[in-house]
Amino acid sequence: MDVSRDIKVEPKRERRRGGNRAALFVFAAEGLENMAFISMAVSLVTYFYGYMNFSLTKSATTLTNFMGTSFLVALFGGFICDTYMTRFKACVLFGCVEFMGYGLLTVQAHFHHLRPSPCKGVSPDQCEGADGSQAAILFAGLYLIAFGTSGVKAALPSLGADQFDENDPKEASQLSSFFNWFLFSITIGAILGVTIIVWISSNQGWDLGFGVCAIAVLLALIFASMGKSLYRNNVPKGSRLTSFAQVFVAAIRNRGLPIPEKAEELHEIHDKDAGVKREILPWTDQFRFLDRAAIAKTTNDASTSISHGPWRQCTVTQVEETKILIRMLPIILSTVFMNTCLAQLQTFSVQQSITMDTRVFGFQVPGPSLPVIPLLFMFVLIPIYERVFVPLARKITGIPTGIRQLQRVGVGLVLSAISMAVAGIVETSRKSVAVEHNMVDSTEPLPMSFLWLGFQYAIFGAADMFTLVGLLEFFYAESSAGMKSLSTAISWCSLAFGYFLSSVVVEVVNKVTGGWLANNNLNRDKLNYFYWLLAGISIVNFGVYLACASWYRYKKRGEVNQIENGTGGGDAKGKAQMV
Repeated sequence: MDVSRDIKVEPKRERRRGGNRAALFVFAAEGLENMAFISMAVSLVTYFYGYMNFSLTKSATTLTNFMGTSFLVALFGGFICDTYMTRFKACVLFGCVEFMGYGLLTVQAHFHHLRPSPCKGVSPDQCEGADGSQAAILFAGLYLIAFGTSGVKAALPSLGADQFDENDPKEASQLSSFFNWFLFSITIGAILGVTIIVWISSNQGWDLGFGVCAIAVLLALIFASMGKSLYRNNVPKGSRLTSFAQVFVAAIRNRGLPIPEKAEELHEIHDKDAGVKREILPWTDQFRFLDRAAIAKTTNDASTSISHGPWRQCTVTQVEETKILIRMLPIILSTVFMNTCLAQLQTFSVQQSITMDTRVFGFQVPGPSLPVIPLLFMFVLIPIYERVFVPLARKITGIPTGIRQLQRVGVGLVLSAISMAVAGIVETSRKSVAVEHNMVDSTEPLPMSFLWLGFQYAIFGAADMFTLVGLLEFFYAESSAGMKSLSTAISWCSLAFGYFLSSVVVEVVNKVTGGWLANNNLNRDKLNYFYWLLAGISIVNFGVYLACASWYRYKKRGEVNQIENGTGGGDAKGKAQMV
């Protein structure tokens, strides 16, 4: 008897995609990847100087270039995500590249013949430097890591944010929380990196330290892949860079044509192919010269029209995407100097700690582990911000995120200026201790705990919490659907330009002041003056930011049309609404 006829086959229930469950895998992947990257950022100068026989200047420059490149090349990663592949695939691809970089450094650190001979009783400046092949292995490993981490940093935040629908009121409120917990995962990874991995590298060997970094990235790839069945994946929408170029070219080619008085007369595509969802951005009245790219006719005579083509006629949505990018640029540029201050704090504070008592309960704290102070502060502050401040601010302002993204960035810029001022006060006190105990030229640690540096670091940690998350959320929310990853990558560029600018700032200050930082002795240098100078410039920079933020117009959320069942036509959904 055929019993198969009597068995009722239930349709397989489709698993719900997106939401917090999917975001958990993103948090795990980011925490592990950042654990490896941050441990490199705080300790590579020691490796360059003590094991590759680089001079101190070359060591610092090599690290600065590595860090700047890591964040700058995120633009390329964002371009790939938006143009050619889903963000999940981009995470896996770039993560594999980063894994190969750590693997290469592990091999070099393990085999002695791949590194120069160690210095014995002489300064590294007098040692035999790395030969061509040894340097090639080092830089190949470094820039594989830089290239890989840049793609991961561009793709992962957008992949996680994609799991929350901006058009769903409930999920839209969760989107801001996602960025806060994303920073929390970054912070946890960084804490583990600057403590455990730095200790392993310093005490158990660099080969083991790099090896642990490689394993961490591999685990990050595994966790990211485990969430594949839960992810909402973006559909690549073509090159936004090409679209931007088309708008400028079309506007220039149509420069002699009059701009229509009504926005409805500009070119836009409303009909969609079956099953296609597309965002339509409403027209704005800024940068009117770009509207010429969307002119549909040359005269009021319908028979006289311009030639059609992507380089002659663009849609209003293309023009508005270009306007959004132009509006964003002053915002990102006005946050660069804050990250220049961060770069100075990371380098000079570590040098300050070397001259101070680094014992805590009898345990000697390594200099590269000093950044754990702001990280621990952020570890405590982020949950308080998310669970206490945001609900209270929401009741007062009525804004789902408590305060707007640009307000959050502004708070961070103010705190960074305060941090620099506090750093100047602490450095003045440290120098006074050196003079008081006649230890200006002594190499012995001063009778002053390095924990005093925790004040400037803690304040800057709070500044970083406000600014970094504010920028990530701002660029993701304000960008169009076709440029989410590229816009998120732009926020990392502020860090890149800050690192590159830091070296320039030190050189200029030394030349203008006659050598505030040129003595190679912090007890004789005028680092406190330098910090106060940074505080003053930070205040001026905040004024510039206020002007840029006041000028900025938040994006209007436009229409999203979807044609179902191949019927064509269809009504536009989601009228223009101020974000």
